[in-house]
Amino acid sequence: MKISMTSVHVDDPLKAFEFYTETLDFKEQMYMPEAKVAIVVSPEEPEGTALLLEPSDNPVAQHYKQGLYEEGLPAIVLEVDDIWQEYDRLTKAGVEFKKEPTQTDWGYEAIFDDTCGNYIQMTQV
Repeated sequence: MKISMTSVHVDDPLKAFEFYTETLDFKEQMYMPEAKVAIVVSPEEPEGTALLLEPSDNPVAQHYKQGLYEEGLPAIVLEVDDIWQEYDRLTKAGVEFKKEPTQTDWGYEAIFDDTCGNYIQMTQV
């Protein structure tokens, strides 16, 4: 058994699609702007787990997403090979980091804002 798709609730799937593809370099798996459906995949694993950029227009989803954001908790975790290189690239692209790369017991982590209502944790193990 494996995870084929998961989702992250976003304020606006079309804006999120732009951020995830143009800034984070994810690749389009499905994009139907008229239906506000956007699914992206990692360029490193295009056949791997897909990420549905799900509208958060459901009141339960809005409350959950807002609660995570207010507490500063990441909605998803992305693993990178070189956290300093990605941090530099994303900072130059205008990404706002809540937490710069920091060494932990298990590697490095950083947290940034995805511009769509979520914090994303970036890790290097």
